[in-house]
Formats: sequence, structure tokens, C-alpha cells
Amino acid sequence: MLEIDNLKQELKRINNEAAKIRELPVEKRADFGKKVNARRQEILEKISEVERAMLDTAVEPIDITAWSGVNEPMPEFYPTEMGSLHPLMAEFDRVVEIYQMMGFDVVEARQLDDEYHMFDSLNFAKEHPARDGYDTFRTEEGFIPPAHTSTMQHRVLKEYRKNLEAGREIAVVVPGRVFRNEDVDATHEHTFYQCEGVYVSEDCSMSNMLGILREFFEKYYEQKLNIRTQPGYFPFTEPSLEFMIEKPKSLGGKKGDYLEMLGCGMIHPNVLKMAGIDPEKYHGFAWGGGIDRLVMLRYGLDDVRYFESGNLKFLREF
Repeated sequence: MLEIDNLKQELKRINNEAAKIRELPVEKRADFGKKVNARRQEILEKISEVERAMLDTAVEPIDITAWSGVNEPMPEFYPTEMGSLHPLMAEFDRVVEIYQMMGFDVVEARQLDDEYHMFDSLNFAKEHPARDGYDTFRTEEGFIPPAHTSTMQHRVLKEYRKNLEAGREIAVVVPGRVFRNEDVDATHEHTFYQCEGVYVSEDCSMSNMLGILREFFEKYYEQKLNIRTQPGYFPFTEPSLEFMIEKPKSLGGKKGDYLEMLGCGMIHPNVLKMAGIDPEKYHGFAWGGGIDRLVMLRYGLDDVRYFESGNLKFLREF
């Protein structure tokens, strides 16, 4: 072992020496380079010889799957650190469970989609800036890692259209992973999670939507909450709203402190038509919000980058 360490040190010294070639006159560089390369090759061959000799003298191969000492049998009980759900996945399950208790079906979002479902079916204009590469990732084949779970809205409307024909409503939530061409910082990440909601019936209204969302957040934060909305804009809803809740006491909120949680609105008639649903007979609403933000608020986290960092010290806190 000592011999190979010495050889590697010598190789490092030679590499450092080779870097000095730029300081030599041009006419001396060729001769200097030949000598250095010859010496380097000689050292590399010696290292290979030593390593082969070490393998040849090994008495018994090491079982890298051994639980304890080399080739010892696994004990009946071996204390080990148990893993746990990633905090995002734990909250992911909690969000879905609340909506299921409210009667919603669950459809998982895709992680690769196309132009039609990402934009065309959602009433995006051809010149909409979201179609540009600076906002949305694209593969070389032209596929799109979805920037929002709304890419599933058209599929959900078409798939569950039979509910309307049977006299029932469409009530579906779509949780999933989304991707955006973001400048990553404490509040922005290129990869995160969202949950989409879609509801369609003959007589639903915006008040139904606000009631569902209020019920969800009260269940999630386990307390009564005041809500507030303000006008927003999304191509696939009209009118569109930004939905806010009064900051929960568990998060240090005081009366009058509001947090914007998601975007929502009545589904645009063009979106219903694209899915073969008559907007004169049926009405619907949809919403979408980030799951990462829910977790950050719930646990008082100040940096969204923790979730994708793989930092075990952070993950063990959960």
C-alpha cells in the first residue's frame, strides 16, 4: 500500500512539472514534453503492476454485501436505521386523502406530455409567452415535461364525460410532478409538485368552488379559516381568481394576514368544447396549487431547495 501511494505522489509531481511547459522557449518544449510523457508512462505502468500484484495476493474476496465483519453470517437481529417517507410524499398522500374524503377521484399526472395537452387544449393563444423555451422545458423530440398539472385537464374531462351523461358530476383531483425553466432560489425550484382539481356539473357555481377549497384548507390546517380572493388570469378559466387563506395560527398568523395558495376559476367554455362537453348545459371550475408550499408553510421551512437536495440531515427531521 505504501509503494502505490509513493508512486501516485510521484505521478502527481510529474503532472505538476508538465504544467511548466508553457514557461519554456518554444524550441525546448518538444524535447521536454517527450521526457515528461515517458516518465509519466513509466509510473503508470508501475502502478498497474503493483495493483495486479495486490489482487493476486488477496487470500479471499471480500463480500461487499456482508452485514458486519468480512463474510460473517447475518445475525438474527441487526440494528439499522429505518427510513421514512420523504416529507413531500407524506404531504402528497395527505392532500389526496382529504380530497378523497370529499368524494373526488384521483388521477396521477404525467411527467412527459405534448404541445396539445400543455397548451392547445387549455385555450392558450398561439403567441402566448408560456410557449417560449425560456419558460418551458422541451425535449429534442418536441415533448414537454409539464409545467403544470393542468395538462391532464383535457384528458380528465374526456374520460369522465360519461359521468355527465349518467346524470353525475365530474369530480377529480390530479396530483403530480411539474417542471419549469426557473432561476432556482429559496422560493423557486425547477422541479416541484402540484395538485389540480376539476369539477363539472349542470348547476355548479363559483360559490361551490370556494366552499370546496375552504373545506380543504380547514381540514389540512385543522382549524377554521377566513378566505379571500382577488382577480387573476389563466387562459383556461374565466373568470379567474387567486385564492388566499388567512394565515393559520399554527404558522404564527395574525388576524388580517393572508397567504396566496393557488389559482382557480370557472373552466373556460372553449376548454369544455375541446373535450366534447356542451358549455351551454354544463359548468365547471378548476384549481391548481403547489404541494411544496403547503409543506414549507406547515413546517416553517424557508428554502424550497431543501426538498430536492438529498440532505439526510434535513430529511431525518421528518
